[in-house]
Formats: sequence, C-alpha cells, structure tokens
Amino acid sequence: MATSSKAKKKTVRLASGRKRARQDVKLNAANSSLRSKFRTAIKNVQKAVLTGDKAKATELYKSAQSVIDSIADKGLFHKNKAARHKSRLSAKLKALAA
Repeated sequence: MATSSKAKKKTVRLASGRKRARQDVKLNAANSSLRSKFRTAIKNVQKAVLTGDKAKATELYKSAQSVIDSIADKGLFHKNKAARHKSRLSAKLKALAA
C-alpha cells in the first residue's frame, strides 16, 4: 500500500461544489495573509521588548492590539486566543518597565 505524499484532489462535478472550491481558494489566501499579519505584529513587539526599547515596544503593541482584535472579530482565531496573546505581550511590556 504505497500512499503518495500528494493526495490527488477529486474534481467536483456539481456546479455548487465547483463554486465552493473557487471560493475556498480565495478565502484560504485571505486567511493566510491575515494569519501572517498577526504573526508579524506579535514578532515585532517581541523584538522591540528584547532590544529593551520601551517606547517602540508600546507603540508596536498598540498597533498589534488592533491587528489581533480585528482577526478575532473576523473569526480566524477564537476571542480567547486573541486575549491570551494580548495578555502575554502586555505582561512582557510591564516586565520591561520594571
């Protein structure tokens, strides 16, 4: 039983299924872009905290907050996941201030 790593996708016969497949491609691209934006925003704050630049870190945190919230509102991530990330970032900022 030799299974290839690339599974063959079956072509959809129904028109509604074909439309769904087309929409899924667009949605997947949009979600990937948003996910990348989310990760980048978090990484930028963490880098600023590591360098010890409090002013830059707080500025980046504010922009990251809006990114995180918008992604949670769109339903890409659960609200609790968004809250957890914001909480951890703010904890790092507070530790930097101390």
